[in-house]
Amino acid sequence: MNSTHFDTIIIGGGAAGFFTAINIKEKNPNLKIAILERGNEVLQKVKISGGGRCNLTNAVAEINEFVKNYPRGKKELRSCFQQFGNKETILWFESKSIALKTEPDGRVFPKSDTSQTIIDYFLTRAKELKINILLKQNVESFTKSSNNNWEIKTRDATFFSEKLVLTTGSNSKIWQILEDIGHQIVKPVPSLFTFNIEDQKLNQLMGISQEVTIRIKGTSLMQQGNILITHWGLSGPAVLKLSAFGAVNLSETDYTFTLMVNWLKDNTYDQVIEKLKVIKQNQAKKNVLKNPQFGFTHRLWEYLIQLAQIPENLNFADTSKLHLQNLAQVLTNTNYSVSGKSTFKDEFVTAGGIDLKEVNFKTMESKLFSNLFFAGEILNIDGITGGFNFQNAWTGAWIVSESIKNG
Repeated sequence: MNSTHFDTIIIGGGAAGFFTAINIKEKNPNLKIAILERGNEVLQKVKISGGGRCNLTNAVAEINEFVKNYPRGKKELRSCFQQFGNKETILWFESKSIALKTEPDGRVFPKSDTSQTIIDYFLTRAKELKINILLKQNVESFTKSSNNNWEIKTRDATFFSEKLVLTTGSNSKIWQILEDIGHQIVKPVPSLFTFNIEDQKLNQLMGISQEVTIRIKGTSLMQQGNILITHWGLSGPAVLKLSAFGAVNLSETDYTFTLMVNWLKDNTYDQVIEKLKVIKQNQAKKNVLKNPQFGFTHRLWEYLIQLAQIPENLNFADTSKLHLQNLAQVLTNTNYSVSGKSTFKDEFVTAGGIDLKEVNFKTMESKLFSNLFFAGEILNIDGITGGFNFQNAWTGAWIVSESIKNG
């Protein structure tokens, strides 16, 4: 079995791993650094992220607003972003001659609109810096050796290193090794998923987007924003955000729960009743089904009218008190039985990981073991879509590189 010595070994050849390695090497040119990757290729998540465009970060200006996009890790990240946040990330990539653009919703992408720009830069820079990239290195264990170095065993080799950085994301095997040596792991559960709803009439509306308020019945979980009706249920920004903030709760229900939709967002039942009375008076001779109100599309309005059991040939003047009550109820509180989840595109995000109480966020070092560092999703930190998970990776990696430079 081969053995090799390095100053720093990074396990995990993804975004956080490469950002850590490059920044360490730029600050410490004489250090011998290796990235161990279990697969045949590196940076695979970078390749598919943001629909293949690589959503690097988000342009939210204030740190206090930025951290609101993290269901877990908000408190810890606030101080981390003061060291290296989204502004520093943008400057870092631009200093490497990677042109960026900010879209109206705040998402930041390379101007090239392809993740290959980022991958090519990382690979080229790693080669220039003589960072060792070792593929097919499936780590079996890591322990402190007799001389206080880290001993890392893979299936085919043994490595020794003064410092060890874990950037393995949602890797259950690495979490298990950490548990074996004494770290606490918060049980991982999926985050960022869509809701499966077996409702043929709803599913036939696939493609329609609507700004709404959604709630999980029996909980305080609530989000406002756009939902997208799909052929399997509901997706869209509001659903994804609700799934992230409700990841643990919804896991405990086995993803079987009641979703309540207010199609009019902020309007209450009583407010809608009053508005419907005015519509009835002002549009008395118009057919209810054929004259959408509140800005609804024809298809969505017809669906809602059918849910309210209002006859299709009825004019507003002929609607009864019960008709208006039924419609107000549907508009402000339509209930759907959710029975399962689906992964959102290629966004594989997990809630859970290393207990944050066991990490020094000034250095990203383990509180249990000296010279053991973490960055990225291996920690119990996760963000919603929009570049927030990558920002967690860049920030943690930068702080690790500063710690090793100063150490």
